[in-house]
Amino acid sequence: MKKTREASKKVDPDRDTMRPEYDFSDGIRGVTAARYAAGTKSVVIDPDVLDVLPDGVAVNEALCALAPVLRHRRSRSKKQVVG
Repeated sequence: MKKTREASKKVDPDRDTMRPEYDFSDGIRGVTAARYAAGTKSVVIDPDVLDVLPDGVAVNEALCALAPVLRHRRSRSKKQVVG
């Protein structure tokens, strides 16, 4: 049986595979931990709406504008179930 080239290459698990452009030497551990503990939510925005909602500020503005409508619909549907 013939050995393939890929099988003969052994990868050293301790080899550094980090690219030079990803330099975390000045990073600070846990700098955002307090925000997440306080209840910050992370969401993934669909690429289809990134032209309209390009950053967190735009997302928050859109949600703040939509929230009263959703609250009104929710309270109205609760009244219909009770009444």
